[in-house]
Amino acid sequence: MITITVKKRNGAYVSFVSKGHAGYAEEGYDIICAAVSALIINTVNSIDTFTEDQLKEKEDDGFVSFEFLTGPSEKSTLLMDSLLLGLTQIENSYQKRYLRVNVREV
Repeated sequence: MITITVKKRNGAYVSFVSKGHAGYAEEGYDIICAAVSALIINTVNSIDTFTEDQLKEKEDDGFVSFEFLTGPSEKSTLLMDSLLLGLTQIENSYQKRYLRVNVREV
């Protein structure tokens, strides 16, 4: 299962962590892992390209994290809202069997 934790402070995004593999299908054929990865990578690339916000990023097999060092700006907030929309739609489409999204206020 993929577990995603998003931390917010006073309603503003602070950090994002994704751990694990969906286990929907074998490696290379797992459409849930592919969809989640595409959403995350596109969001990070979009923040890097379209905003002045700075991220601290880490990536390993089955693990992606980033935290805002500056910001989040309005643009980054919109991109993060879009990321969460996509992730929660996947989560709900598969009855939370392969993906769990947690948003926490810290």
